[in-house]
Order: sequence, then structure tokens, then C-alpha cells
Amino acid sequence: MGRNLYILAATLTLLAAISVIISFTNIAEQPGSPGDAALWKTTGLALFVIALVVALAGTLSSLFEQAERRAEDARRAQRKERNR
Repeated sequence: MGRNLYILAATLTLLAAISVIISFTNIAEQPGSPGDAALWKTTGLALFVIALVVALAGTLSSLFEQAERRAEDARRAQRKERNR
């Protein structure tokens, strides 16, 4: 699951970068364009913050999965020693 969260975080970061780039071009200032430059910057910042939270969740998920695997391996090793 951690890998999927990393992919989601990378996608959100890419979209955040695109939003910030749009805010610095003159596309955001053309008549009839969606929103203004401040809206694009705010959207980019919000997407980036969400991407950071998702990346943190991916990291924690990977850490807990690794700890769970090691605990299971330790339990199996203890059972083997007890059965000898």
C-alpha cells in the first residue's frame, strides 16, 4: 500500500507544480481563463500540502508493514526454538 501512496503523492506534486507554473504565466491573466493567479497559487499550495500528508502516510504505512513482518518472523523463530 505504501507504493500506491507514493505514486499518489508524486501525482499530486506534479499537479501542484503545474498549478504554480500556470500562475506565473500569462494564461491565468487572460480574459475568460479559469480563476486568477492567486487562485492557481493557492491550489498549487493546497495540492502540495496534501501530497506531503499522503507521502507521510505512505512512509508510516511502509514502516508499520516492515515492523509487522519482523514481529511475525520473530514469533516464528520463537516457536521453532520452543518446539525443539
